[in-house]
Amino acid sequence: MTDDLKKYHPAIIIVDLVSFVKGILWPFLFLFVIKASSTAIWVTWGRYILFIITIWSICSFILKWYFYRYEIVGDSIVVHEGVFVKKQRTVALDRIHNQKSNTTFVHKWFGLTSLTLETGTSGENATFHFPVITEVEKERILLHLEQKQDTFEDVAGEVIEKSPERTIHFRSTKKDLIKASFTSFSFLAIFPILTAMYFNLDDFFQIEKTAKNALDYLLGNDWMLIVILVIALALSVLIGFIQTSIKYGNYVISDDMERIYIDKGVGKFVSFSIQKHKVQGVIVEQTILKRLLGLASIKLISAGGSKEEDEEISSLYPFMPKQEAYRVLQTILPNYLIEEEMKRFPIKVLWLKLLHPYYVTILVIIGLMIFKKEWLWVAAIVLGLSAIFRILDYWFTSYIRHGNTVQIRKGGLTNETFVTHRERIQQITVKHSWLQRKFGVATLKFTNKSKPLHVSELYGVSKEEASSFYTWYNTPTK
Repeated sequence: MTDDLKKYHPAIIIVDLVSFVKGILWPFLFLFVIKASSTAIWVTWGRYILFIITIWSICSFILKWYFYRYEIVGDSIVVHEGVFVKKQRTVALDRIHNQKSNTTFVHKWFGLTSLTLETGTSGENATFHFPVITEVEKERILLHLEQKQDTFEDVAGEVIEKSPERTIHFRSTKKDLIKASFTSFSFLAIFPILTAMYFNLDDFFQIEKTAKNALDYLLGNDWMLIVILVIALALSVLIGFIQTSIKYGNYVISDDMERIYIDKGVGKFVSFSIQKHKVQGVIVEQTILKRLLGLASIKLISAGGSKEEDEEISSLYPFMPKQEAYRVLQTILPNYLIEEEMKRFPIKVLWLKLLHPYYVTILVIIGLMIFKKEWLWVAAIVLGLSAIFRILDYWFTSYIRHGNTVQIRKGGLTNETFVTHRERIQQITVKHSWLQRKFGVATLKFTNKSKPLHVSELYGVSKEEASSFYTWYNTPTK
């Protein structure tokens, strides 16, 4: 089957233009507003260069809309790119692992959306992006994809039929958003915003002297200072809640027999889906604050994922109560069971960690000896913190292996639990330094397929246990 070559919607020019304007906003304000009265040569040339870049970008956006095309040919998607140098990229539909839809404010104005198809490869052919298409066109592309991936073979060799019906397992509430806004510290965003505003306005309005006089006045009137602090705190909390709502509002986790679906966002809507049999592992992440509040973030490691921005998208809501997160995970991926009781390392591993060279402390000492000898006491604090972090890392590190599943937990300030299956591990590496050999231990590294490769390290296993892991990995699956 071959479709005609299709051109992107003309609104792609507006979308690219809005993105461009956001990128040059601060240079424009600096050159044309803050330095409006300046006649300096570098300011004048900066304005000319910015003007040329703007004209060239607008022309390139128009040419991009005119020349860029795509088509579906048989079981493949073909993308035609380039203006002066033509390039054609092709991907087979069965090579697509994940799909992501992103609808910004600008897309909504025109009733459009974007679609990104992720493969399991790396490089320039890792993703195929359709920046501006209609919802009908998106559904048409996904329909071709679903027809090709109508059935798939799991690891055991069973053929699983695709089910079109979704089951919702989690939907964020206002209570969840309030908890998320405080846990993510998004309410603190007001302070860098006010700082940036102050330094930019100071050059233009000369407000430093006025601000100093105002501060002296406030310090002499305690009641007014308290009122202003309360208002500032309320405003910061409101800004944090709005930011969190835009990013995590309407957060829905659902699934069918084949895929996991994550939808989120207010105003800017993001939709992500991943095939269950492409999940390479699961990470449960908890910061100290999340541990105190009983929250957890569960991330899915997939063969088709991902860049840093997609790590947030593939998370099963980063501020979910831990037990509820476990319940959702157990429901949608029953093979990934999180065990709380795990095997700890002997005390000799702690002594080994503490004996390792303190490179950061050495660098601090060298720097202080060169630039600030009277501050050498800071090195003692750095050494103490380094030792505390190593003790915490030892205390929270544990592991368990049962059947074809391995689970690793490590980290002091941020606790991370990684679960994967033997058939999902690309490689196991066993290594041991001279010091480790003296203590009779080794380091295990597990590599899982992802973009980039996900490597999990287990430091301090005994030589016998490392050998057992290696034999376990190389034992054929029955």
